[in-house]
Amino acid sequence: MGRQVWKAGNMLYPVPAVMVSCAREGEKPNIITIAWTGTVCSDPPMVSISVRPERFSHEIIRDTGEFIINLTTQKLLASADWCGVKSGRDTDKFAARHLTAVPGNKVHCPLIAESPVNIECRVSQIIPLGSHDLFLARVLAVDVDEQYMDENGKFCLDLCDLTVYSHGVYRALGKELGTFGFSVRKRSKRG
Repeated sequence: MGRQVWKAGNMLYPVPAVMVSCAREGEKPNIITIAWTGTVCSDPPMVSISVRPERFSHEIIRDTGEFIINLTTQKLLASADWCGVKSGRDTDKFAARHLTAVPGNKVHCPLIAESPVNIECRVSQIIPLGSHDLFLARVLAVDVDEQYMDENGKFCLDLCDLTVYSHGVYRALGKELGTFGFSVRKRSKRG
């Protein structure tokens, strides 16, 4: 069996499909669905999102320098998809999808209350790359839904039913296959 060589393109999948909320003072808040997002630094905590300049949210995020990444669950998937194909220029996405806008704690835009994890961000740099601009941002706060906390105060992300996007298809996360470092961990000897 041989291998095919394709033209250069993006085939780094799966990726999180998140809803990014943003707002300008005096205007209705907006939501854009982003699949090109990720962690870029742990100290200081930083993330990135890539947004096409022609998107309505691009202008809002550029002007305010703030946004919130809201993780998407299976229950939120239809809203995430809808927010990715409709423009905030034409509709109030929070109202249309019956989503609850809650003020951020560190930024001046709302988080989506129905999301289990909300990552409040302040833009530190915008890098024009071509079809998309990369927004590098510092994480100012992470808001989590207490219903996913266990009795020891640990946040159980695996209970959130998070979704990913893979080459045009949304997918549920699957079973656990191991934990970080499992391949080099010493196993206890049993007699």
